[in-house]
Amino acid sequence: MKRGAERMIEGFLDGVPLAMLAVDHHARIIGANAAARSLFGEDLFDRPFVTVLRHPAVVEAVDWVIDPARHPAPTPEPTLGTPAEGAANLRANIRADGRNLFAEMTVSPLPDILGQGAMIAVVDQSEIEEAEQVRRDFVANVSHELKTPLTAMMGFIETLRGPARDDARARDRFLDIMEREAGRMNRLVSDLLSLSRVQADERRRPSSEVDLPMMLRGVLVTLGQAIESAGITLETSGLEGAQRIPGDPDQLVQVFQNLIENAVKYGGGGQYLGVTLRRVNYEPTLRGPAWAVDVSDKGEGIDEIHLPRLTERFYRVDTHRSREQGGTGLGLAIVKHIVNRHRGRLKIVSHKGQGSQFTVILPESRNRA
Repeated sequence: MKRGAERMIEGFLDGVPLAMLAVDHHARIIGANAAARSLFGEDLFDRPFVTVLRHPAVVEAVDWVIDPARHPAPTPEPTLGTPAEGAANLRANIRADGRNLFAEMTVSPLPDILGQGAMIAVVDQSEIEEAEQVRRDFVANVSHELKTPLTAMMGFIETLRGPARDDARARDRFLDIMEREAGRMNRLVSDLLSLSRVQADERRRPSSEVDLPMMLRGVLVTLGQAIESAGITLETSGLEGAQRIPGDPDQLVQVFQNLIENAVKYGGGGQYLGVTLRRVNYEPTLRGPAWAVDVSDKGEGIDEIHLPRLTERFYRVDTHRSREQGGTGLGLAIVKHIVNRHRGRLKIVSHKGQGSQFTVILPESRNRA
């Protein structure tokens, strides 16, 4: 049976929605609420605090709160505000529940009624920190992608106003390059706006329907000239007839245009493009029947080390080649978010020297996934 003090500590901690631990004056754990146990495990009672949360700054803060006369005060964390007297605020990367977490912590004295010791409140800020890092990376990438063509255009303008003012051949050549760079910036801005719209709608399921085979036939007609000009042999399967599924027609057209254009640009060396529509009787991830569209090529393929990152914004396997082909590095990111909105799956299979296959799997009915 638990003693009265232990029951009081347990009751106090359980009333707090944050993960919270309590330690005695020897820095041994004397209490943990449910949120703390879910982070650090069930077997916490009477363990030295340092064996549960192994971070020097946190341990120093706990030691100082328990016995400020014997331990130096921790460095204050100005962005977290001034804590209560005798308490410490800090940020730290910690390991909990088998994961690395970025946490904000407050270490404060136990209430007098509960005895001498300290309380440690832990707030998991990992998702916020990751989102902020994504934002910083995104701004840096956009700035870089725009700065390169802008710098080139400014250089050409300066040249045209100076040494090449009366050089008709140089002027025409520079104007052609400036037109390409302006087109590249225009495509980048267009893709950024498209990505923004897709992400804004990602949590809303499509309310309309689309005839999948007819839509795919339309995309292939639209891209027919590019496919023919590249000298690629097109093979299709399963595109006959009609099959309606839940979907946003415009967004799904964008998905398959992106995938087929990529196969033409980057897989065209194999002179083959395959587009196949097939029914999947049961897709485990979607928990029901689905329709899969395979876009395949027999080009040089992609090294498997790149596959997990292909749908990241601005990630390119070959930066120079992608830019030469007019790519913005956002196409597959847009595809991923559209497929997510449709509660579908995107699978990528590729082997160096053997080509690539991009598969979009979409649920057959609205009540799936």
